[in-house]
Amino acid sequence: MTTQDLSIYISDFFSYADRQKIELYNEYSLQHELGIFLRNQCPNYSVQFERNTNFFGINTATVKQEIDIAVFDKNEKFAIELKFPRNRAYPRRMFQFVEDICFIERLKNIGFTGGCAVSLVYDMNFCTKQGLKTKGIYGYFRNKKPITGVINNPLQNNGPIQLVVNGSYKAIWSPTDILLRNNVADPITSVPAKYYIIEI
Repeated sequence: MTTQDLSIYISDFFSYADRQKIELYNEYSLQHELGIFLRNQCPNYSVQFERNTNFFGINTATVKQEIDIAVFDKNEKFAIELKFPRNRAYPRRMFQFVEDICFIERLKNIGFTGGCAVSLVYDMNFCTKQGLKTKGIYGYFRNKKPITGVINNPLQNNGPIQLVVNGSYKAIWSPTDILLRNNVADPITSVPAKYYIIEI
């Protein structure tokens, strides 16, 4: 399997979830429903959640220690990092998008085959530039600015001051629909959403 193959499976998942009426209501639901889907698509691979990097013999420093979804066999190891923000906080969450890319880059540098950074949003302020800020961290996700080089944390008191992205990537948003409801008494509603998959 290649990272591109994995990316295609992830893209297929969003269509599948819509067809099968699978509710995606928070990041954990996205993580587990995608993991179940990948188990069916990749039967010769282990698909596991929240695997610590130590499990793979990685004892050097990485941006994070837990891999959202690890897909692996004896010869290949892939990491999938997921974000599904639901409460605005645009600059903080965008910096976390970048953090996921750095994490997978680091894993690839020390033995992983590759991975995908995935973000799903239904708040279009994450991905539209109309009437919104497009400089700094915003430009990477609202204006297709290449995600590369030194990227400063817009919130200096929250996490690392800056991150360094060695490759060059673009957040290309694709449309999808997700099913949501606010409480058990509400009808399930189909909501327009967007996602990107960055292959690393």
